[in-house]
Amino acid sequence: MKIIAYGIRDDEQPYLEQWSQQQGIAVKVVKELLDEQTVDLAKGYDGAVVYQQKPYTATVLDRLAENGVTNLSLRNVGVDNVDADAIKRNGFKVTNVPAYSPEAIAELTVTQLMRLLRRTPTFDRKQANGDLTWAPDIADELNKMTVGVVATGRIGRAAMKIYQGFGAKVIAYDVFHNPELEKQGIYVDTLDELYAQADVISLHAPATKDNNKMLNDAAFAKMKDRVWILNPARGALIDTDALIRALDSGKVAGAALDVYEDEVGIFNTDFGSFDAIPDERLKNLMKRENVLVTPHIAFYTKTAVKNMVQYALNNNKQLIETGQAENEVTF
Repeated sequence: MKIIAYGIRDDEQPYLEQWSQQQGIAVKVVKELLDEQTVDLAKGYDGAVVYQQKPYTATVLDRLAENGVTNLSLRNVGVDNVDADAIKRNGFKVTNVPAYSPEAIAELTVTQLMRLLRRTPTFDRKQANGDLTWAPDIADELNKMTVGVVATGRIGRAAMKIYQGFGAKVIAYDVFHNPELEKQGIYVDTLDELYAQADVISLHAPATKDNNKMLNDAAFAKMKDRVWILNPARGALIDTDALIRALDSGKVAGAALDVYEDEVGIFNTDFGSFDAIPDERLKNLMKRENVLVTPHIAFYTKTAVKNMVQYALNNNKQLIETGQAENEVTF
């Protein structure tokens, strides 16, 4: 059995080597991402394990199939950047890792909310300048708030447990209702109801055509004044220009963003200086003390990285051996 793994980072390497030794299967490591320049390296292999933010284009997928590789295992959840037509046309079997660590993403989401509520970015700045005064930066308490969770998959449910642990009231919206949450009476019937009731809106939905830029000017207008926005899910869920307008007007009290709609080619890149970051809207957000931007790191824990690598390799092994895998994605 021969597996090729693309885009392997230094932090992933030990977990890949551990799996390879345990399974007795050699894995070809490629540091570069899967693209038109690297796709031919897969020739002669039985399966490919991949992770990347840029698209899996039809050109790349067609070439991968021509090279005899149609077992494709993603080390992440999202498949919105995969060309579905090319997948079906070439008979690909595709797997993802649907739950590498929901808790990791939930924990960062709530951590950032607490930083916003307790005004720690402001106090960090004040103290750096020798200012140890309190006023006027008085805080809010999460236990007095209603948190609206959009999407109640594994990550959404993990976040809900933490919010409830703080004593917050939690409501939720999802097209598909979780039976246990249904019994608790947590669901509202529409997003408009969630917008009207929530002091905090926590996004945990995948990106789809239907929810592209779901938080836009019209959506912000339906929300409570001084609402807090959290997005550790997908950048495409928020219209960045509308968010900036809502921040400027005071409609939105603050935001924590681990994703950004134009993050590809920007996040996980060292530009050397703040001024060199080539996105003025992103810099606008980063300059604000009531906005916390992290470069898509909510998943980035030792537990999650290990699971992403080893679950994907297990999936690829299953596809090669049996033509099926428990985490197979249907297009």
